[in-house]
Amino acid sequence: MQRKDSGGHWFMNKFIVSARKYRPQLFSTVVGQSHITTTLKNAIRNKQLAHAFLFCGPRGVGKTTCARILAKAINCENPAADGEACNTCHSCVSFNEGSSLNIHELDAASNNSVDDIRALVDQVRFAPQPGKYKVYIIDEVHMLSSAAFNAFLKTLEEPPAYAIFILATTEKHKILPTILSRCQVFDFKRITNQDIMDHLLEICEKENIPADKSSLEIIAQKSEGCMRDALSIMDKMVSFSDGRLTYADTLEHLNILDAGYYFQLLAAIREQQLSEALLIFDEINRKGFEGDLFLNGFAEFIRNLLICRNEKSARLLEVVEDFKQKYIEEAKRTDTAYLVSALNVLNESEIYYKAARNKRLHVELALIKLAYLNQALHLSQGATEKKKGTDSVKPVAYRVIAPLGIKEKKPAETGPPPKSEPVSQKPVPVPLSEPGPNRDTEESKTAVPVPTSLGALSKIRQEVVNRKSAAGSGETKPLESTLLTEIWSQFTADLKKNKNSAAQSFEGAGLRILDEQRFEILTNNNLEQRFIEQEKRKLSDLLQERFQNKNLSFSVLVREQSAPESPMEKTWSKREQFHQIAELYPLVKELKDKLKLELDY
Repeated sequence: MQRKDSGGHWFMNKFIVSARKYRPQLFSTVVGQSHITTTLKNAIRNKQLAHAFLFCGPRGVGKTTCARILAKAINCENPAADGEACNTCHSCVSFNEGSSLNIHELDAASNNSVDDIRALVDQVRFAPQPGKYKVYIIDEVHMLSSAAFNAFLKTLEEPPAYAIFILATTEKHKILPTILSRCQVFDFKRITNQDIMDHLLEICEKENIPADKSSLEIIAQKSEGCMRDALSIMDKMVSFSDGRLTYADTLEHLNILDAGYYFQLLAAIREQQLSEALLIFDEINRKGFEGDLFLNGFAEFIRNLLICRNEKSARLLEVVEDFKQKYIEEAKRTDTAYLVSALNVLNESEIYYKAARNKRLHVELALIKLAYLNQALHLSQGATEKKKGTDSVKPVAYRVIAPLGIKEKKPAETGPPPKSEPVSQKPVPVPLSEPGPNRDTEESKTAVPVPTSLGALSKIRQEVVNRKSAAGSGETKPLESTLLTEIWSQFTADLKKNKNSAAQSFEGAGLRILDEQRFEILTNNNLEQRFIEQEKRKLSDLLQERFQNKNLSFSVLVREQSAPESPMEKTWSKREQFHQIAELYPLVKELKDKLKLELDY
């Protein structure tokens, strides 16, 4: 705002950001850190001050502010009964104006050398003139070098009675253990969204800024527990919206997608209206929201619905108050299995989003999966139930079959059976095959009527009986070499005609009859044996059919071949080699003797 000075010239009012303008001046005005402010006030009131404090915690939660309030309170000339500073004495006024000589602040981020710490230690030797304590506030103390920490150790352990050190850091794990053991450690926590929202509302009332509650809730969520960030966002929003805070302007300025889009999208997906879902995403895309931002926001929306299904976890829901009831109602209409599966699909899509070449297609594929996810869940559920049903198989109710030759009584007949022919109450199994080649009974010649209610088992039994009947009608031929060789040649010719690779193995094989029902096939090697084994079933069926003998059998063997004995070469020693050469060439021995050579054997 512009104003005129006494000379009639226009000048601008000096603007102070809210984070500085509304920085707490008393412990009671610190937001969200009551566990620390209460402890410090009690220590001041009981005069139990430590010589070194370490304030740890996230950024923007009040560490430096509490350090300054503590420094002002312990030097206050007229402290209140609860340990607060009076803000009216000379010490408090000089502190508020920034002219106090008893409070020294050091930024360790830019003054982290050994020389800076030595200069600080030299100042500690001088006692405070107008006050009780000299307070040294070292901010971002984790930025000090190891040499600076070591130079500071002795002074921090045994400082003068009037010196108090207050260290502040956002990274406690970087502080040396020797420093931690010499300080009283206070851990600051993140400020809750409700505390931030109440504080922002209080400032808006002081500044006469009209603001709706929904916009303040969005700012509190976006700040993530940092009061300084919340105040900075509010200052930007006030400038952006020309002195008003509205929900729509807050969403637009902070680049946040309205939750109403997610409700519409979920409704379209639940009804499998894929075209409607793609149109909603197209509208979101036209507003300038990137695909990864949309996937992350939709995943957070599904997560909120998931936690709303349980009353115990519903308190974890951090959304605008106007939408809470809508979330709860939507969660009741959506299945838990669908929400968990959808969350998995969105998480996987977000992970692989950066690697995708066509970003839009990647997001649309995720929407297609979500649209037909319910159908996939129903199919998998049905398959699971079907599998469970097949696990518990009921036993087949077999009908009792009476032995052959005994007629089953009809229900109309009464009276006990004759004692000479008792009827067995247990089912008698019908044999599938009869052992022995010459078994010729009435049972084998007559087809046994089998009840049709036995299904597939009845068909198998009937087929076996029919085969036995057909086999018994012809005359069994003895196994002799002439017919066997004829059948063998015919089978080999058929293999050649069909271009079967086993034909060559059949040509080179030999036959040896053992008795009337068994013979052997002799092959030259294992390869031929395998080829013949592959055609064993067809050959067996042909032989049994031609000889009218179902008990005919054969085996495939490899001929025993004696390996030719190869003469082993004799290994000659050096002495034997020389004598052999000397016998063939006598001049060699004569030369050795004349030259008086000694050979190294």
